[in-house]
Amino acid sequence: MTDALTDEALQALKGNNAELFGAVYQAYAGQVLGYLTAKGVSDPEAVTQDVFLAVLPRLDGINGGVHGLRTFVFSVAHARMVDEHRKQSRSPEQHEFEAERDTREASSAEAEAMGRLAPYEVMALLDHLGAEQREVLTLRIVAGLTVDQVAEIMGKSAGAVKQLQRRALITLRELSAVKEYVSP
Repeated sequence: MTDALTDEALQALKGNNAELFGAVYQAYAGQVLGYLTAKGVSDPEAVTQDVFLAVLPRLDGINGGVHGLRTFVFSVAHARMVDEHRKQSRSPEQHEFEAERDTREASSAEAEAMGRLAPYEVMALLDHLGAEQREVLTLRIVAGLTVDQVAEIMGKSAGAVKQLQRRALITLRELSAVKEYVSP
């Protein structure tokens, strides 16, 4: 059935939908694809498949022989082409991705892991301090409170809080694990 479909062949295949559809597809798929490509459809292969999916359930009800069938197939193709152009006009313009123009940044897996590990490292470092020094650093650095606020919370003078903070930071600097984090 690679030749043009005839009225006699069309009548002989009526009732055998699989062979009829195969013959119709072979006869018109190339022409429909060419028509859709010439009309500027962005994905003519997909639209060609849509055309034949719409034609398949209506093959038994087509009148007018091969001429009527051809008219029907191309009217469906034309309708799908119009639908596709309408859809394209309503959707945003598509552009190819150009990596060098992409200015978005995402954090690396390493940075995310370090961000998740950092609180545990801080807690481990604070374990090297006495209870009052740990409390002062937690309130000052982690909570972001002022010296006066920390003094009021701990019931100490501002000078005592400053001294506890200074000693705590000296202790942390002396730890070899902290030297890369805390500068003298």
